[in-house]
Amino acid sequence: MMDTLILRLVLSTLVVSSLVLTILSTKKIFHQHMSMKTHYRIWYFLFLPFMTTFLPWNFFQLGGIYEYIKGLFVINGTAFKDERISGSDISQTSNANLLHDFAVSVNNSTPTLFLHVFIGVWVIGIILFIGMALFANHQLYLLKKSATVINNQKVNEMLEVCKEVVGVKKKILLRETSLITSPVTLGLFRPYILLPKNTGEAFSLNELKYVFLHELSHQKNKDIMVNYAMWLLQMVYWFNPFVWYALKNMRIDRELACDASVLKVLDESAYTEYGYTIIRFADKKYARLYGQFASGIGGTKEQIKRRIQSIADYKGDSLVLKWKSKGICMVLGIFVLCLSTFPTALADSNDVYHFSEKNTVYEDLSSYFNGYSGSFVLYDSATKNYQIYNQKKSEQRVSPNSTYKIYSALFALEENIISVKNDKQNWDGTVYPFKAWNKSHDLSTALSNSVNWYFQNLDRKMGKKQLQYYLHKIKYGNENLAGKLDSYWIQSSLKISPIEQVQLFYELDENTFGFNEENIRAVKNAIFIDKQKSGQLYGKTGTGMINEKHVNGWFIGFVKQEGRTYYFALNIQSEKGHASGSKAADIATKILHDKHIY
Repeated sequence: MMDTLILRLVLSTLVVSSLVLTILSTKKIFHQHMSMKTHYRIWYFLFLPFMTTFLPWNFFQLGGIYEYIKGLFVINGTAFKDERISGSDISQTSNANLLHDFAVSVNNSTPTLFLHVFIGVWVIGIILFIGMALFANHQLYLLKKSATVINNQKVNEMLEVCKEVVGVKKKILLRETSLITSPVTLGLFRPYILLPKNTGEAFSLNELKYVFLHELSHQKNKDIMVNYAMWLLQMVYWFNPFVWYALKNMRIDRELACDASVLKVLDESAYTEYGYTIIRFADKKYARLYGQFASGIGGTKEQIKRRIQSIADYKGDSLVLKWKSKGICMVLGIFVLCLSTFPTALADSNDVYHFSEKNTVYEDLSSYFNGYSGSFVLYDSATKNYQIYNQKKSEQRVSPNSTYKIYSALFALEENIISVKNDKQNWDGTVYPFKAWNKSHDLSTALSNSVNWYFQNLDRKMGKKQLQYYLHKIKYGNENLAGKLDSYWIQSSLKISPIEQVQLFYELDENTFGFNEENIRAVKNAIFIDKQKSGQLYGKTGTGMINEKHVNGWFIGFVKQEGRTYYFALNIQSEKGHASGSKAADIATKILHDKHIY
């Protein structure tokens, strides 16, 4: 899943960077057509790509809370159910002689190293930002701890008057401390307004009124909460200079918007006095770390200069300006919403199959999967019911490896590259790591020995264009042929989920795609494994190897009984390197045996 996370991160970074440029362009082009509040609030759109990319939206879907609570009682990714099957060992003839498990290792050392380094550096950056956030909030704690109550009755009464003017009903704790040089507003759940020591004596009540109106405007606009959201955004995209530049501008626009809110409730004659009050709090040391999580009337000299100019130019928001602002926000919002879903849609479209059948029982088969991550899917053609172990893994698309050879063979038969009566291919003398591969093969022996070169020859003769046609026709997994022609199905671009494997096997057996019946029969005969009183077993294993480790094992197939067919797919994965097709077949046959199917 690491590659999916990186893909999401990279795509969302591109989206966020594009969005920053879009917002900056919008602000420049429509500068005179937007209110100060709109100039600030359109920066909120920056949070959408993060939310759509990284937040677990499945939790908020109908039934998501139930699934979350149910997930608290999970073993190996699957919740306990009343229905449970015993995983005890059984006496069974080994299928090792019937199911050959040959696979060639893919060397993925460089990409894997790159992925780990990439994620490692990103996580280290996040950890540093978390550390800074903890330190900054500790500074805020010390500020609150050092603060003392202001007993001046007139000052406290002025605060209450200003609260009524601004429209803040929440209780605000007014304190003073010698640790700050300009007023600040802080506290997510318990809001404080902190004043520098002796501010009550150094400033007139009228000047304090301007301070309170400004700080209360921050409270009303939920700017403290926005500050934390901004830090979260900066923490995730700490490597992106566009985000740093955007948040810097957002903080300036926040103060401009707050000033505009204050001017809105003042008489025009008070604008100059308000401006002088701001100047008195120009603070060279304003950029303290805790300033990322608090808001205040002060700022750097550069920021103060820009705010004074904005106060001098302030004319109020006309009705036309308000409607223009709303229109610009609406259009930009629609654009951003469409753009924000792009990273998740693109990253997940190839990796997850969204299964929505209602006739499904999710069961606990964890005892069979001891030491492995994986899933089992069974479909009963008579009852039209699914039985699934590990819902999440059953929908997760992974490389099909040699199980794909079933369809490679069918496509070649349909294209007359081979035929039912002439399916032999001659060995060209290349020495392969498995003795069984170093000879000529027909379709049946090629499938039973999982001979790579046989099917690679078929693909080369068919070509990518025709292969793509057939993959799209049967909707094979993600239909992705971006990998090399001789290895796109070997731990590469082509991926499929266990549920899709089962559905495709059903459609293959029923021939819903309209293939030549003789070709369907030939493929099914080639994957016939065994016949017992309980039924006939058909199937194919697949093994994925990376750096000489067995990381992905498949066994897919079906059991034919009189008037009834069971289609199944079992996939196992292991980072330790023990997940092979033969092991998957061993687990699957035990499950089928305990279910009295085979």
